[in-house]
Amino acid sequence: MKLNILKTDGTETGRSVELPESVFAIEPRDTLVYEDVRAYLAHQRQGTAKTKGRTEVRGGGKKAFRQKGTGGARRGTLRSPLLKGGGTVFGPRPRTYTIRLTKKMKELARKSAFTYKANDNAIMVVEDFSFDTPKTSSLAAVLRNLKAEGRKVLLLTGSTDVNLYKSGRNIPGVNVLEAYKPSTYEILHADFVLFTESGLNTLTNGFSKNEEAAA
Repeated sequence: MKLNILKTDGTETGRSVELPESVFAIEPRDTLVYEDVRAYLAHQRQGTAKTKGRTEVRGGGKKAFRQKGTGGARRGTLRSPLLKGGGTVFGPRPRTYTIRLTKKMKELARKSAFTYKANDNAIMVVEDFSFDTPKTSSLAAVLRNLKAEGRKVLLLTGSTDVNLYKSGRNIPGVNVLEAYKPSTYEILHADFVLFTESGLNTLTNGFSKNEEAAA
């Protein structure tokens, strides 16, 4: 797939770039996409929920009831789950929700996500740009020129750009990341994936190096 490279004012530069088929035109692996998104969402959970069992609640030192004459069953402790203030039965305990996937599985899931975006014509490439200081209004103007204002945009840059990141973090739906960092979830969650020229090169070169290392 060939895309025209746009200027920040929304006009064409007269140059184009070919999206590599090894990243943007593979046979999507839906199972891996599902597993990677599931793992991402699971990792957002802290796993710190906890209730106290009968061995952890306070009390129970004295005899709960007289031995006979109550008409009810004998309870040996006030910490019984059957009584108010007693322990909780089968309550949540601290745990990890980590789901582990191999590096190759994650890579195929990300390539599948990029392929879906390419099939939906939801990928744009813009010439490299940056700001001298963080300026939200400047990035908002760029998105407006690219007809991406008010949309969920994943902006992928070639390297860490603090000013660009700070310019986008206050715009709802805009996520600025280095090209090699987005997860499968973040790619699919965006309405548009907006690459800078260097960002696209960084992404494709990174995937190529991984393929060579695996060969």
